[in-house]
Amino acid sequence: MSKLQFAQNLYRLGTESAFVVLARAQKLASEGKDIINLGIGQPDFATPDHIVEAGIKAMRDGHHGYTPANGLPQLRAAVARDLNRRHGVDVNPDHVVVVPGGKPTMFFAITMFGEPGAEIMYPNPGFPIYESVIRYSGATPVPIELREENGFSFNADEVLSKITPKTRLIIINSPANPTGGVTPKAEIDKLVAGLDQHPHVAILSDEIYSQMLYDGQDHVSLLQYPEIRDRLIMLDGWSKTYAMTGWRLGYAVWPESAVEHVTRLCINDHSCVNAPTQFAGIAALEGPQDAVADMMAHFDQRRKIIVAGLNALPGVTCTDSAGAFYAFPNISGTGLTAIEAQNLFLDQAGVATIAGTSFGSMGEGYVRFSYANSAENIEAALDRLGKILT
Repeated sequence: MSKLQFAQNLYRLGTESAFVVLARAQKLASEGKDIINLGIGQPDFATPDHIVEAGIKAMRDGHHGYTPANGLPQLRAAVARDLNRRHGVDVNPDHVVVVPGGKPTMFFAITMFGEPGAEIMYPNPGFPIYESVIRYSGATPVPIELREENGFSFNADEVLSKITPKTRLIIINSPANPTGGVTPKAEIDKLVAGLDQHPHVAILSDEIYSQMLYDGQDHVSLLQYPEIRDRLIMLDGWSKTYAMTGWRLGYAVWPESAVEHVTRLCINDHSCVNAPTQFAGIAALEGPQDAVADMMAHFDQRRKIIVAGLNALPGVTCTDSAGAFYAFPNISGTGLTAIEAQNLFLDQAGVATIAGTSFGSMGEGYVRFSYANSAENIEAALDRLGKILT
């Protein structure tokens, strides 16, 4: 019998329930059950052709070796140009670190600041990896409660009131997963102004959905606040905007003082991102953006269908999603808990969703729906749910 002794921090590490539900939905589908998947958070569109071709060309051109640990210089320069185009900010390409997806930036940032005795603030409900890695690091997770009545935005005064001498890092995410909420500029202004009194606190701004906004909104990036640039980590990437989830390509803009540390973590962790994917990333940023606009037009159409359809279900209410591609309806009127609703929807209706509690304790009473699926499938899913909830 094995007598392996694992490090205790492994038992504090959580998971991402979307992949658990996906596996269960796939198992049911393999058994012949008709499943509509509104659980997984990835665009249902193919990566645009010119991006795919750039990756293929890079392989054919012989780009098969290691790259610099922080990313190809030409990719980091392309990121800086893109951020200037979109946000009107100047970014030093040497402060950009390219990594395989969004999660490495989260993991590196949290473990750089997290240790026993430290506190890290994170959104709740929020992307589950935040709290998972905070606990893994040994730090104390301090929730930033996001409430439906505030449009699932944080309250800056509330956040500032929770800062202590032990606070090392504050994580914010707008547009947000799982709620689709977008924090108003006024609250971000207030947060940044208040942080002036707390120079020991770093900020991780997860802006992976920065190009997924509706109703003519403009994204407010924390890069636009020069007074916090020396302690800001801004996370973004290609996965959502360019339908490149499986390519594993993301980046962050780091404070100058942290670049050497995070680059060393990259060397220890993954060496570098594979070269052809980086060339594809350049093509994505510098090539035509028509496919992005087309994808967002489809998401907007689906958003309107799913929000209206959810509000028509007995015991369910749903606010408008302001960004990303998620609806986060309140299902408390059904009398079901979040996990009961998730299981009922999958087992009896064949509709895969994610319980709100998978994103933190404040998610009780809610279920996340991803509308990264066709309008026809969304309408069919709503019809199925209507039959089991009536």
